[in-house]
Amino acid sequence: MLSRLLIPLVLLFVIEIYAFQAFRTVVKAKPFVVSYIVVSALVLAYIIYSFTQFDRKIGQTPQTMQTMGLLLMVYLPKIILTLVLFGEDIYRVGYGAINHFANFDDNTNFLASRRKFVSQIGLGIAAVPFLSLIYGITTGKYNYKVIKQAIFFPDLPDAFDGFTITHISDVHSGSFDNPDKINYAIDLINEQNSDMILFTGDIVNTHAKEMHPWIDTFKRIKEHKYGKYSVLGNHDYGEYVSWPTEADKEENFQNIKKLYGQIDFKLMLNEHTFIEKENDKIALVGVENWGTNFKKVGDINLASANLDKDDFKILMSHDPSHWDCEVKNHPNNYHLTLSGHTHGMQFGIEIPGVIKWSPIQYIYKQWAGLYENMGRYIYVNRGFGFHAYPGRVGIMPEITVIQLKKGKNVA
Repeated sequence: MLSRLLIPLVLLFVIEIYAFQAFRTVVKAKPFVVSYIVVSALVLAYIIYSFTQFDRKIGQTPQTMQTMGLLLMVYLPKIILTLVLFGEDIYRVGYGAINHFANFDDNTNFLASRRKFVSQIGLGIAAVPFLSLIYGITTGKYNYKVIKQAIFFPDLPDAFDGFTITHISDVHSGSFDNPDKINYAIDLINEQNSDMILFTGDIVNTHAKEMHPWIDTFKRIKEHKYGKYSVLGNHDYGEYVSWPTEADKEENFQNIKKLYGQIDFKLMLNEHTFIEKENDKIALVGVENWGTNFKKVGDINLASANLDKDDFKILMSHDPSHWDCEVKNHPNNYHLTLSGHTHGMQFGIEIPGVIKWSPIQYIYKQWAGLYENMGRYIYVNRGFGFHAYPGRVGIMPEITVIQLKKGKNVA
C-alpha cells in the first residue's frame, strides 16, 4: 500500500514546492506567504480526508464531487506552475553549467536566482484553468446548448425527408442540484417540436433513487408524434459500487429500468421497432450497453433480427466505441447511430470551424458530434448532465436536434 502511494506523494511534494516558489518569488509580504502555506495545508488535508471517506457501497456523493472539483481547481494550476518553473530550472542549470566552465575562477552562484517575470507568467497561465474550472462549476454545467445537425442519406424513405429527432444522453440525475436549471433544459427540449425524441442512457449515476426527485420534471417532456424511446447506459447497471448482495444489485437494476417508463420513455432492450410515416417506415434499433472498456450486454444481431439490409435503420447504442468496433462495418448496414457516454470529458476547447479538442479524444475516436464512415454516420451527444467533476469547461451540456434529409451530403 505504502509503495503504491510513494510516487504520488513525491509528485505532490514536488508540485507544492514549485507552486510555493512561484508564489514566494512574486509575493514578498510575510503575512500573505504564511496565509498561502496555511490555506494550502488546509485544502490538502480536506482533500485527503474527503477521499478517505469515500464508501464504495454508496458511490459518488455531493461531497466526492465537490472534492474532485476542488482537487482540479487547486492542483491543475499548480501543475502548470510546476511545468513553467521546471522549464526555468532547465535553463538555470544549463546557463550555470556554461558559466561555470567558461569562468573557472568566478565565485558567482552556480544557479541564478529565480526571475520574477517567469513566476508572473506562470501564475498568469495558471489563472486560466483556475478561473475556467470555477466557471465550469458555477455556470458551465447548466449552460445548455441546442445543436442542430442535418444528415443526408440517398436511400432515406421519401416520407422521412425533413424528419426531426431530439437526442439527449447521459442525464446523471444524481448529480443535479438546481431544479430551475433542469426545468429550463426541459423547456428547451420541448421548444424544439421534434417528431421523435431519443435518450441514449445513463439516467442515474448508480442508484435508482437518484432519479426520484426528478421524475415529475422529466415527465414534462411532451409527447412526440412518433414516440419517446431510450436505451440503457453503462451507469444504469450499478457496476460502480459494492452491493450487499447480488439480489440488491438486481433490484436496483430493475428499478432503474422502470424509471424510463416512469418518465414516459419506451426502453428498448436489444430490440427494434418500426416508425411509420405515410406509406414509408424506418427501423429504430435499441441495444443495451456495449463498450470496449465497459459492460458488454448489447446484442446488435438480436436487436436486428428479421431486419433486411435495405431497411433504413437508426441505432441507439450508448457507447460510441460500439460503432467503431462492430457497427460501422456491419453487413446489416446501420445508417445512423446515436450515442453519448463520453461527455466530451466535460473539458475541452470547441470553436466551430477552428478547433475541437478534448483529452477524451485520445481514448475515443468518436467523442462529440458527427462522424462518417462509408456513408454510415454516428452522432455522439456531449451529454445532458455531469459526473465526477461537478462542472463543464468548454464542452457544454447538449440537446441535439437531428434532421434527416434525402440526398447526398454536401459537406
